[in-house]
Amino acid sequence: MNLESLSSEDLSYLSDLEIVELQRLFKLTPHHKIDLHELWRLMDIVWDELKCDNRNIDQKKIEKYYQHPIWLLNGLFIENHELSLENRQAIVDWMINHLKINKLIDFGGGTGTLDRMISRALPNLSIDIYEPFPSQYALNKSELFNNINFIDKVNSKYDCLICTDVLEHVSDPILLLTEMISFVKAEGYLVIANHFFPSIKCHLPCTFHLRYTFNTFTKLLGLIQIESIQNGYIKIYQKKQLQEIDWALIRKQERQSKMIFPINEFKYNFIPRCIGKLKKALEFS
Repeated sequence: MNLESLSSEDLSYLSDLEIVELQRLFKLTPHHKIDLHELWRLMDIVWDELKCDNRNIDQKKIEKYYQHPIWLLNGLFIENHELSLENRQAIVDWMINHLKINKLIDFGGGTGTLDRMISRALPNLSIDIYEPFPSQYALNKSELFNNINFIDKVNSKYDCLICTDVLEHVSDPILLLTEMISFVKAEGYLVIANHFFPSIKCHLPCTFHLRYTFNTFTKLLGLIQIESIQNGYIKIYQKKQLQEIDWALIRKQERQSKMIFPINEFKYNFIPRCIGKLKKALEFS
């Protein structure tokens, strides 16, 4: 992907300030082109420029980071990245098969790529995008869709909530998950995709333990996993009942999850990698 690959229509949705910063970012890349790993490198560059720290969180610096056009670049990349579009199309296909969903919220929806895809397939569906820092591009492009609305505060209940690649960015993902569940009606759905890995610096290390124990907390919070798609990357949960949250139990489980994280890493990551290398060595011996 490069700036020249954008259509004249897409360029027209960008503000002058967004274009200037995108041009600067592209100049930091070889041949002014971006693939996934180059995008992650640019995200880390901006993170460092703003003096963010993923272990000692300064909320003001973090907010500046998420208002930076690097996230617009991320959204533009998604619109041109085959796997990212496949993942979003899988969600669209799942939505099409659940026509009882009338009101949807995309929590942390970024530039709204997924929501525009859903809108084209289901034009009668009401879609809110909760995004505290929407780019001008996202606002301008979504104006073409009468059923899409950007919001900065949630004041409603929804049949379905979508949350993709958000929880690894926040210092208290369990608390945020609890809040998201409260936005969903009983018998409603949550479509969640997480990436609890250190791919970029804005993925907070305090969330990585959830790589192995996320479903422990969804169960404690009253969710039932009913399906997974895209090789398990995207999980579908249903909120079966309203229940009082036992925070003492949840925080205890969270402490235990963090404590056993190194053991889980060794068991599920290090050992399989060693076995894989051993098998390759034996194949060539």
